[in-house]
Amino acid sequence: MAKKVKSPFVGIDLGGTKVLAAIVSPKGRVVARAKNLTPDREGPEAVIAVVTETVRQALQKAEVKPDEVAGIGIGTPGLVDASTGIVRYAPNLAGWDEVPLGPALHKALGRPVIVGNDVDVSTFGEYAVGAGAGCNSVVGIFPGTGIGGALILNGRLHTGMRGSASELGHIVLMADGPLCGCGRRGCAEALASRTALERDLRAAIRFGQETALRDLIDDSDDHIRSGVLAQAARMGDRLMLETLQRTGYYLGLLAGSIVNVIDPEMVIFGGGLIEACQEWLMPTIRNTARQYFINRLDIDRVKMETALLGDDAGVLGAAMLARSTFGEK
Repeated sequence: MAKKVKSPFVGIDLGGTKVLAAIVSPKGRVVARAKNLTPDREGPEAVIAVVTETVRQALQKAEVKPDEVAGIGIGTPGLVDASTGIVRYAPNLAGWDEVPLGPALHKALGRPVIVGNDVDVSTFGEYAVGAGAGCNSVVGIFPGTGIGGALILNGRLHTGMRGSASELGHIVLMADGPLCGCGRRGCAEALASRTALERDLRAAIRFGQETALRDLIDDSDDHIRSGVLAQAARMGDRLMLETLQRTGYYLGLLAGSIVNVIDPEMVIFGGGLIEACQEWLMPTIRNTARQYFINRLDIDRVKMETALLGDDAGVLGAAMLARSTFGEK
């Protein structure tokens, strides 16, 4: 039997479809994992019960007792008050308004709990044990349905006075541009999110533009899978390559603007779209961002990298956030 980990942390990734829990060593090694489906339509109590059970399953696999855990971290969608552990609002979970997630898990599991926004937590994982390890200031940009963002300044998550910092997807890049889901126009999300990319592709197909995507996608599908996008790009499909070029341009413009404000050591891009299409997106992102840097000195010192932790980013980030809050630094 493997040597037992001393004072491990629990990391939880609460998503709209699944709950992941991991037992993590203080140095960031995953000891055991457990996964269950999220009862997203059944309300907060049902979700919290599944989260609690998933943690207990992971603890059992790791042969760790709850009272041996140094602390618990959890990343969740939505707006979070980290000081109280309350999820103010989570649009992808039914009935999640002012839900005391942290206090409820503390009561159920008996250990201290820190709650963070999911993108904040994933970026913290990359900062602590992933692409940003060794850096002191990191920006996370995660294009998906929207564009999630996170700021780590001087080794600490910057969440703002009201917990609503890092809304990078709502930086306006084009006045009077496309309508964003927030109701405003020209936000980065309306130009460079996965949703925007799919909107532009489907519009081009409807207008009759020739593309290999016609044979690769089903019109009944809600989303075009990232693997399909990458397949079309590898085929040299003109529409796909032009759309990725445009998406990379706006993501680079966003990154360059953020660098001019924050001057971080690293900007980390993550998510399924980046992972699948980084070969075409990242060169454009890097080149565009650097064109817009105000400080032209030592521009290569500002690194722009892709996330490394994959599906473990959420649980590792949550565990490392718990370590920074409750345990050794």
